[in-house]
Amino acid sequence: MVYGKITDENGFAMPLTNIAIIESAQGAVSDDNGNFQLTIPVDKLISLQFSFVGYQSEIVKIQLKSGQKRSLNITLFKASKQLTDIVVEDKEIRKTTLSRIDPQSVQVIPGVSGNVESLIKTLPGVSSNNELSSQYSVRGGSFDENLIYVNGIEVYRPLLTRSGEQEGLSFINSDLVSSILFSAGGFDAKYGDKMASVLDIKYRRPTRFKGSAKLSLLDASLHLEDAFFDQKFSYLLGFRQKSNQYILSSLDTRGEYQPSFSDIQILLAYQPNAQWNFSFLGNYSRNNYKLIPENRETAFGHIKEAYQLKIYFDGRESDRFNTSFGAFTSSYSPNKKLSLKLIASAFQSIEEENYDIQGQYWIGQIETDLGREDFGEVIETQGVGTYLNHARNALNAKVWNLEHQGILEHESGVLQWGLKLQHELIEDHLNQWIMIDSAGFSKPYPRDSLGYKDPLAQTFFPFILNDTLFADNQLKSNRISAFAQNSWEFTAGNKQIFLTAGGRLNYWDYNKQLLFSPRASVAIKPDWKNDMLLRISGGMYYQSPFYRELRKPDGHLNEAIKAQSSLHFVLGSDYNFNAWGRPFKMVTEIYYKHFDHLIPFIVDNVRLIYSGENSSKGYSTGIDMKINGEFVEGLESWLSFSLMQSNEMLRDNFYSFYYNSTNQPVENVWIPRPTDQRVAVSLFFQDYLPMLPTFKMNMNLSFGTGLPVYYPDRDFQTVITRTPSYQRVDIGFAYELIGSSSKRMNNRIAKKFTNVDFTLEILNLLDIKNVVSYLWVKDNSDYVYLVPNYLTPRRVNLKVAFKF
Repeated sequence: MVYGKITDENGFAMPLTNIAIIESAQGAVSDDNGNFQLTIPVDKLISLQFSFVGYQSEIVKIQLKSGQKRSLNITLFKASKQLTDIVVEDKEIRKTTLSRIDPQSVQVIPGVSGNVESLIKTLPGVSSNNELSSQYSVRGGSFDENLIYVNGIEVYRPLLTRSGEQEGLSFINSDLVSSILFSAGGFDAKYGDKMASVLDIKYRRPTRFKGSAKLSLLDASLHLEDAFFDQKFSYLLGFRQKSNQYILSSLDTRGEYQPSFSDIQILLAYQPNAQWNFSFLGNYSRNNYKLIPENRETAFGHIKEAYQLKIYFDGRESDRFNTSFGAFTSSYSPNKKLSLKLIASAFQSIEEENYDIQGQYWIGQIETDLGREDFGEVIETQGVGTYLNHARNALNAKVWNLEHQGILEHESGVLQWGLKLQHELIEDHLNQWIMIDSAGFSKPYPRDSLGYKDPLAQTFFPFILNDTLFADNQLKSNRISAFAQNSWEFTAGNKQIFLTAGGRLNYWDYNKQLLFSPRASVAIKPDWKNDMLLRISGGMYYQSPFYRELRKPDGHLNEAIKAQSSLHFVLGSDYNFNAWGRPFKMVTEIYYKHFDHLIPFIVDNVRLIYSGENSSKGYSTGIDMKINGEFVEGLESWLSFSLMQSNEMLRDNFYSFYYNSTNQPVENVWIPRPTDQRVAVSLFFQDYLPMLPTFKMNMNLSFGTGLPVYYPDRDFQTVITRTPSYQRVDIGFAYELIGSSSKRMNNRIAKKFTNVDFTLEILNLLDIKNVVSYLWVKDNSDYVYLVPNYLTPRRVNLKVAFKF
């Protein structure tokens, strides 16, 4: 008798494997656990063949005596067969402004964050000058104008984060993602009520047990998935822990950084039959940020006039951003053409900002003459002073949603509709101020009343601190939104035409505003020799304020606030072609966006400070181009280029900063919006050594021209300068120890993994000092120094990733 177990190259059991005696018709089949046993003739040399479709057959010669038993464990390896080339086209997505992105690229793109948003920032029309943050702007819009969906459910971000150092983890867990779709404008009516972009994420539906684990100097993650009961029930679980202390310790501000960001996500799915499907998506995120600053030393200026800022700190900062999210979805499909869905979701964000930080600063002029002995040293003090920052801010935001969606396929196309009810409860407590003391003089300077009590002091000369916010706000409101859209496909001559048209209704009971947003897109596939598709899309996009937009700089809410609007016109082309025998795609879009009832804002690091008034109008126009394909055979890379101008005009306002030929203030002047990045170039490139395909290189290159810098003290119209251009190169070198391109190790431990990769990343390869914002330092004469806040310098990161 011969017995044993049959496994594949990964150590998994192989049921239903054929075991045949070549010299006869006798044979057997392995059971569900891969085990087998077979009786063979006595004292006869026979050949046993082990075979399974898609695997290389294994032949073993054996001869046994009477009554003898032999244990035989067999490993089968996948067979490789060269097939003819095929082209897979995503025709449905190609008709729209959406672009599909390979989720595997997220796993290899080098960077500080390593999340899906890092990949989105490499796309045309998307700009971000902060590698520490997952936020981005699209075609001149703000960070708050971007829609993000996970499994068809809109997700939210914390509201109080001020800097990328505090931000923590984004909602999207890249280990769980199966599909990424992104549109930079002109998207369909089925997507919600925001003005800039939509990011549509789908999580996987597991079919068998799999998992992964990753560990680096910046973060760690674990994911598990499996399916049970004939794949009727499945789970998808992800856990992440991040601490960017290693990165933050390289910033100009030295101190004890204690960031700790973690989250857990789970997707449960149950499909009892072909008609019903139930799922639950849950997330809990805990983001804590603590800082005890010690000192800061920053040099700034230029070669002829250079300065140095030194600050010695006292105090500490302790922030907390905890979010909870849960969504239950039930789907019913009575037939193949009709699908009905009901989604109930809830979101809560508990956020706290607590800091008391005192800084004593010295500003000195640096000797720039190379011939002087004191070159590079401070030769003259320009100003000294002390400032005290205080905050006790707390926000509790709760959002409940109940939504119905439907899809019906009919003879002439596809009809989609939806209805959504949303209730919001936001409680916001603000208590923050800044006090400045320069050379013994407090700013502001109160009226003297030495030796007596001045009855007019508080009435006419109150002591008001800088950047003061004292408010207790509560916002309770309801929203109703609905959409309907239909898609048609027909032929006109030799042309294929695809038409999608629809509209959205939105009502918010806080401002009693009812909005209608018509949207449409047309795609034409001409009968040309070249594979070209032409698109035109557009419509009206309204965005009602959520919370931050209606809060004025003094902390109070504007009850008369209205929705912002954006009218989109997008003309695009999609061209598929071959080069070097490999497929490529080039997508070009020319767009114009007209804004009205805008709420002006300024950007301070990643915090948006809104005016709280519908006081401006504006526009964005530009061209986006992207070419992607296999620049290196088998690996996808892409190059993105964007050219844009985004301006706005404040209503009923004279601009004292702008003068005409008669030295009079000019009215109705176009000023750049805070996100007006004129030129942006991104390159994501992958390569490998032909003689050693297990060794790969991944590079992420970003360039963006500078963003406008506005005058402080909540000035929304005076642009003083622009930040320097953002330039950054991140590069990673990965070695595949176990995987499809490597020779598998034969030891017992290695067989438990499908992939093991080691990666060395050099972040900010060229060590360029990029500026994210400015620190405004005043002396007693009110002279303002713009001290740059630099982003991260060059750093090395090590990662190891396991898949099993």
